[in-house]
Amino acid sequence: MRPGTVWAVRGAAGALTAVALGHTLWNGIAEPGTALVFGLLITVGELARGDTGNPGNPGNTSWDAGNTWDAADAGDTGHRSGHPPAGARRPAPLASAGALAYALLGHNGGAPTHHGVLQTVAVVVAAALAGTVPHIARGHGPALDHVARRVLTVGFAAACFQPLYNSGRLEDLLGQGPLLVPFLLCLLGLTALCDAVLAAALARSRTGWPYGPLLRDELRAHAGIGSAICATGVVMALGVAVAGPWALPVFSVPLLLTQLSFRRISAVRTTYRQTITSLARATEIAGCTPPGHARRVAALSCAVGRELGLSERELTVLEYAALLHDIGRLSLVDPVPAGAGGPLPAAEARRIAELGGEVARQTGVPAEVAAVVERQADPYREQPVAARIVRVADAYEDLAGGARHPGGSLEALERLRLGTGREYQPEVVECLAHVLRGGVRRGKRSPT
Repeated sequence: MRPGTVWAVRGAAGALTAVALGHTLWNGIAEPGTALVFGLLITVGELARGDTGNPGNPGNTSWDAGNTWDAADAGDTGHRSGHPPAGARRPAPLASAGALAYALLGHNGGAPTHHGVLQTVAVVVAAALAGTVPHIARGHGPALDHVARRVLTVGFAAACFQPLYNSGRLEDLLGQGPLLVPFLLCLLGLTALCDAVLAAALARSRTGWPYGPLLRDELRAHAGIGSAICATGVVMALGVAVAGPWALPVFSVPLLLTQLSFRRISAVRTTYRQTITSLARATEIAGCTPPGHARRVAALSCAVGRELGLSERELTVLEYAALLHDIGRLSLVDPVPAGAGGPLPAAEARRIAELGGEVARQTGVPAEVAAVVERQADPYREQPVAARIVRVADAYEDLAGGARHPGGSLEALERLRLGTGREYQPEVVECLAHVLRGGVRRGKRSPT
């Protein structure tokens, strides 16, 4: 972990905010009517945002967009430090689009604007704080790191546009014709990249996870609702330039509808994940596995997967497969006396794995999850990466007997190492050892 990165980002955002507010208070507000309209839009967008389920989450996705299917379904079984539970990320796309539109606003109803970079930051911060007060009062305010990212990214967009516009160089180069639109889209692309880099760096400093996969997940998140937010920000800026502030309500409706749809989808996915977790407990209730076995295997599996550089979607598949890996044991007439790790004949183990895969398919999980479950009895060289990870985590949990020792159970790890090359992939076993010791091998990639 590198807390210096966190404090550097927060310090930069705090300094920019202080300078922006001081400059605006000292010099007054240019075009106060326009600033008020955009401030109200941002405030409404923040008010419409659902409560942030995990105020300490360092991994909030960019532009308040929430994440795609991958992270929204990931949930929290206690294995991903700092990772939010399903539904914890509540989007505020309207506020984000309004902030971007104000940063890129050049004309208002045909008349030029003069609000500049610092006033843009001041208005966005003040409006966002006003809209956040009710959430803070309920104890669900946004993460401080997320606020810092918004300040810096909006400041970046305004700094790239406002000086060029106010000096007249932008109009000399592009005019007010069709070339302005691709310029604004390219600028927003750079802004989104800036935000993704900051988000990944903050998550990296807090969790110690490899930076590459974190950045890849952030960029994937931008390709979803983040693209809609950026496009709407451009359309708002261009619409206000021609028609004035009356264009804002028209362009706000699609994002509000999108936000409502996102909430409904998040609620459905949260319920869906809770169903998977409850189903995983069936083996414990039936006495086929020790209490908490599936959750512990999922925790170890996802920690190893994160260390190996798996993407967010791959981690979701891995988690679901780890939770359901023993579901086929419900077909046993009598529980295995030795518990989940009790020996089974090869044919019986394969039958149980295939039955578990079929049960997983009936739950509606992605096909990759069922494939991982049903291939638990295959030789590890023939298994997908997720199946190899689950196999090692399951074996360790069985050998350690649920015990928790500093650095892990040395005896269990030694027995796993003796089985490498025959039963378990050596790279996965060594990665598990690093995870148990709390170490991180930066940039390690998935075994193939």
